[in-house]
Amino acid sequence: MSSDVPGFDRSLSLIAEELGSVVERLAAADDASAEALVDEIARARRVFVHGAGRSGLALRMTAMRLMHLGLDVHVVGETTTPAIVEGDVLLTASGSGTTESIVRAARTAVKAGARVALITTATDSPLAKLASATLVVPAAAKLDRSMTASAQYAGGLFEQTVVLVGDALFHTLWQRSGRTADELWPRHANLE
Repeated sequence: MSSDVPGFDRSLSLIAEELGSVVERLAAADDASAEALVDEIARARRVFVHGAGRSGLALRMTAMRLMHLGLDVHVVGETTTPAIVEGDVLLTASGSGTTESIVRAARTAVKAGARVALITTATDSPLAKLASATLVVPAAAKLDRSMTASAQYAGGLFEQTVVLVGDALFHTLWQRSGRTADELWPRHANLE
């Protein structure tokens, strides 16, 4: 193996540096879009989460945490997911904002009177046009293989940021609730 190839420690440092940079840029930005995202979730009757691939996996983590808060949360595509209706919110993550299954779901949600909250890298996308709250992540889109916005592969930085944004969303709502960790704990899975 070539000595030019970074080892695990350098790869880990690179990922941490890129995530740190994105977090700094999000924190320095006008946080009205982040607060709008939090507010959409806070006022929703029910929360539906939907994402494809790794973004979808990241949102499932957020769904679990929101459930720990006592919110009525559903993962789109699960057999127990009910119909979305007025008063609900569809929380989505799509780097490109063009993933057809998510765009289709967002159109259905809007038609039903629900709102759409979006985490994305693309401000001018079909999903952004449907969303009532959009948080733009300053990361490379999945199809950007130029290695200029991120040295990571295929939207990795965006997907990692979705996890952090989801945890920040949960933490903000948790702090607003005034509940203790002990009050949330009974909702933690016990069939593991």
